[in-house]
Amino acid sequence: MTSQLEPPKSKPLVGKLIESKSISRLSFTDYRETVRRHYDGLAGALLETGSLLAFHRQFVPRLFGPKSLDLSRCERILDAGSGSGQFLRHIVRRAAPNAHISCFDLSLAMLQRSRKRLKSDRPRPVVADLTRLPYRDGVFDCVVLGWVIEHLPDPRAGLAEVCRVLRPGGKALIVATESTFPGAWVSRIWKCRTYERDELRAACQAVGLRWNRVFWWTPVHALFKLGGIQVEVAKGGNGSGAETLERVR
Repeated sequence: MTSQLEPPKSKPLVGKLIESKSISRLSFTDYRETVRRHYDGLAGALLETGSLLAFHRQFVPRLFGPKSLDLSRCERILDAGSGSGQFLRHIVRRAAPNAHISCFDLSLAMLQRSRKRLKSDRPRPVVADLTRLPYRDGVFDCVVLGWVIEHLPDPRAGLAEVCRVLRPGGKALIVATESTFPGAWVSRIWKCRTYERDELRAACQAVGLRWNRVFWWTPVHALFKLGGIQVEVAKGGNGSGAETLERVR
């Protein structure tokens, strides 16, 4: 992308001090290699344990179902940056029996770990970069991006690819690290950045993805603004449509 998004003005100072600086100090090529090595190694091997300790293992299933992200009518589904398979396992369970499920990750080691945990040959894995997806235009009904967009300095490069591979009217679930004190520590551990909600909404709108619904893990998370950003977006429109009020699951 040639132009830059306006930098968020309300990011807490403490968060700025704690957040990882890798994404801003390195070239994108070098940063991408740093992330790949990070997840190939011990950090990636411990990701499932970290998700369990952070209660993500317990909360992620709430994002899938008839009243949240309904996959029952999706014929082709993509799990972007599938990592250890923490979203993929629920996609496999919730998708229609005849649905085609694809997944990719920058780390081959993570794809191998995910395959062992899932014990399923149904997902079709490939090693790929979110900014250069190896899929045709308009091929997917739904794309899931669980904690992957924060590994891009400018999210529009990846979001534009997601928009490209979605069919018109297709939907995507974005789960991202927010610019909060807990989010800053997540950034530190996983060498990623964080987002302000308005910043990520503007990036989605810039590439043709409209925010539809915002989710929270629990009422407590909503009250104290915890758990990061969880939003359903749709391809099409200019982002001027009404957005469903934040919805507690």
